[in-house]
Amino acid sequence: MTVMNGLRVLVTGHRGYIGAVLTPMLLARGHAVIGVDADFYRDCDLGAAAAPAVPERGGDIRDLTAADLRGLDAVVHLAALSNDPLGDLNPVATHAINHAASVTLARRAREAGVPRFVFSSSCSNYGAAGDAPVTEASLLRPLTAYAVSKVRVEQDVAPLADERFCPVFLRSATAYGVSPRLRLDLVLNDLVASAVVTGRVRVLSDGTPWRPLVHVEDIARAFVAMLEAPRAAVHGQAFNVGKPGENYRVSDLAALVREAVPGSSIEYAEGGGPDPRSYRVDFSKVARLVPTFTPRWTARAGIRQLADAFRAAALGGDDLDGPRFKRVRRVRQLLDGGALDGELRWRARAASRPGGLA
Repeated sequence: MTVMNGLRVLVTGHRGYIGAVLTPMLLARGHAVIGVDADFYRDCDLGAAAAPAVPERGGDIRDLTAADLRGLDAVVHLAALSNDPLGDLNPVATHAINHAASVTLARRAREAGVPRFVFSSSCSNYGAAGDAPVTEASLLRPLTAYAVSKVRVEQDVAPLADERFCPVFLRSATAYGVSPRLRLDLVLNDLVASAVVTGRVRVLSDGTPWRPLVHVEDIARAFVAMLEAPRAAVHGQAFNVGKPGENYRVSDLAALVREAVPGSSIEYAEGGGPDPRSYRVDFSKVARLVPTFTPRWTARAGIRQLADAFRAAALGGDDLDGPRFKRVRRVRQLLDGGALDGELRWRARAASRPGGLA
């Protein structure tokens, strides 16, 4: 179904794991999409091209100006150094990109008169939360540079809300599922890939941590719902994004994968201790305030989807541990090869990208 009077939406990170799923979803609903992506992960695709062709600025979010944002109806801000290992690789760059540049982007969007700013935050903000389900009002205990950056963006952007500027914060659960720009540094994706390729479901911790899970397609649906929701329902709000009942211990996920991949067995990494990052999440607020968001996937169904996709793509051993689908290893490869400088900026673009936001 398309939406009458579609929005003009800038999506940062439109070529990434979530963005490659969200962009076609927005287009199918009649919205106009403009992309911004540094494209660190070019040629790291699973199957088809990572995103449909849209007008884009192929540069760095740190370089966007208010003039670049004028005339937009919304900004969806996905772009970031996207997980804990990558955030820890260069904490200074993590702060500059994930925190400082995100806050600057929000301020410039407000200056440019952009009505809505939807930020991709994370349930990792809750850190070591124990066994009781956390809500959006729960104490935030970020344990990593990545999670700290997300919390600080929320804290710094929330005060910008006024009658003209509506920020929204989506704290997504741990993502999984097939995307054209696949990631194997996500727990369920990694467990399934290991089972399909090696016959072993490799668990890197002791299996006790809790993880809330959400399919990448459902994350994309949440962003669409936030763009289209009445302003009063979402203004200045944080939302946990996931499906009720989709909190799992890592050991339980491993058992589901073993069940779905015939002949596989569970293998715990030597020395794998308890991961301090452990949290169960309550998703009732988003269901109550934004009922148009209807998550469709369960982990069981996602495991089957992933296994089928990995077999069809003939995923191999090099894919499990190489840079193609592991974000931190890809960035290290670019740094070691001199393609990126110490601030994680391209030294020289290997290929030009369309400029401007027309």
